[in-house]
Amino acid sequence: MADAARMPVVIELGSAPEHRISTRLSPLAELCACLHALDGPRHHPASRRWVGAVLQGADERLLERAGGWAPLWGAFRARYLLPLTPGPERELEEELAAVAGLDEETFTTMTEQALVGKNGHGPGSGHDLGSGHGPGSGSRRGGRAPERFLARLRQLSERRFALGLRLLADPSGFRDSLLAFLSAVAEEVFEAEWTRLRPTLEADARVRSHEHSRYGAAVLAGFPTARMEQDPPRVVFDKLYNARASLADSPCLLVPSLHINPHLAIKHYPGYPVVVQYPVRHGAGAEPTALDVVMRGLRALDEPLRIRMCRALLRQSMTTTELATQFEMTPPQMSRHLRKLREAGMVHTHREGARVHYQLDEAAVRNLGVDLLSALHR
Repeated sequence: MADAARMPVVIELGSAPEHRISTRLSPLAELCACLHALDGPRHHPASRRWVGAVLQGADERLLERAGGWAPLWGAFRARYLLPLTPGPERELEEELAAVAGLDEETFTTMTEQALVGKNGHGPGSGHDLGSGHGPGSGSRRGGRAPERFLARLRQLSERRFALGLRLLADPSGFRDSLLAFLSAVAEEVFEAEWTRLRPTLEADARVRSHEHSRYGAAVLAGFPTARMEQDPPRVVFDKLYNARASLADSPCLLVPSLHINPHLAIKHYPGYPVVVQYPVRHGAGAEPTALDVVMRGLRALDEPLRIRMCRALLRQSMTTTELATQFEMTPPQMSRHLRKLREAGMVHTHREGARVHYQLDEAAVRNLGVDLLSALHR
């Protein structure tokens, strides 16, 4: 998409914003990032191992239920599926209890916004930030006939329409069923994954907290597509929609995630914290990327042919022979170029029988600039 089509998501900093920002883990946010990856695994290479294990081992009825609920953690995730309160980390059961404790009107409105893909809270409002990885339009039901709300959902998808019918018929039952499903899927396929990846998230949270103590509110400008601007002080994210929130009105929580990769989610609802759920950059206990590693990536891309290969591998996985044929080279010649990209971490492979397929690692390419800046800071 052309740059001209991109629009800003703005977080206004106000006075003393560094005291309004904190970092913490959220098992509920990570659970829903996992479920989002399960619904669209092609766009989440970091989640392939977990998604593959779930598809092979999970109960088919559970997977069917996951598909039915999927619009709630899609491109415009329901606000209650991210932390509802500032302060220390909560266990998953506590986060689910907070969702259960929402008043029915707030729960229903948050659900409607997720189903329709709504950025704003009420007509003309720019203070509710939608998810950071997808466009959306429309309006929630408030003040409108349920028929118009359902007609809009039917235009979007049958899954959304089915959820809309359930929500309007029985909001309390809808919530109870959703929470029961989340508890079931957590017990069956998420608890072990959370135990595995938690050290990774804790390590990244410590790094992010250190950056916060060193750079203050500028830590927000360290995320992909973000930049700091002045007059008034604010952080601007280049996204596919307009939205705005202020730290003078709400605190900001930074939530590290492995399974949200390669997205960045920014979400707010009046009266609740602004949440930025961001992809972790490094593995558990790993050191930040060294400058020589970053330079290896830059050198690998300093070749027009390899840039063209990356474009091809972004669209689909291909074998060495397929790439060689497309670029009119011999397989040994193509192998040398692929080795450069593989050594730089720009591609990953998977095997289908005797054939090895290459795919561009979107996160590695996206993080190259972030890693370079981090290495220069040290």
